[in-house]
Amino acid sequence: RMNADIPGVNLVITTGGTGLGPRDNTPEATRAVIEREVPGIAEAMRAESLKKTPTAMLSRGVCGVRSGALIVNLPGSPAAVRECFAVLRPVVSHAIALLAGRDDGTHQ
Repeated sequence: RMNADIPGVNLVITTGGTGLGPRDNTPEATRAVIEREVPGIAEAMRAESLKKTPTAMLSRGVCGVRSGALIVNLPGSPAAVRECFAVLRPVVSHAIALLAGRDDGTHQ
């Protein structure tokens, strides 16, 4: 059973497996289970990471929705996780509210 299918779960974060290595299959696994992609989040995380290192363009992480839960792929490096979570943090509560059918008034 998918964590996103558990009642009350509204956010699933994965770490690692988003690069080009032979075992990096997190984006494919995520795409196989999501109902809709949310490309702007992954794009924003990559854009911020590119300010630090050009290798960020090799990240294939995706973001999407399943059963009303937001699923976000973060990179595996602890430093990259911190950078990407800093991008995610300001929008995650609004995204969760929208998925629950509520507008929390934080959009601009």
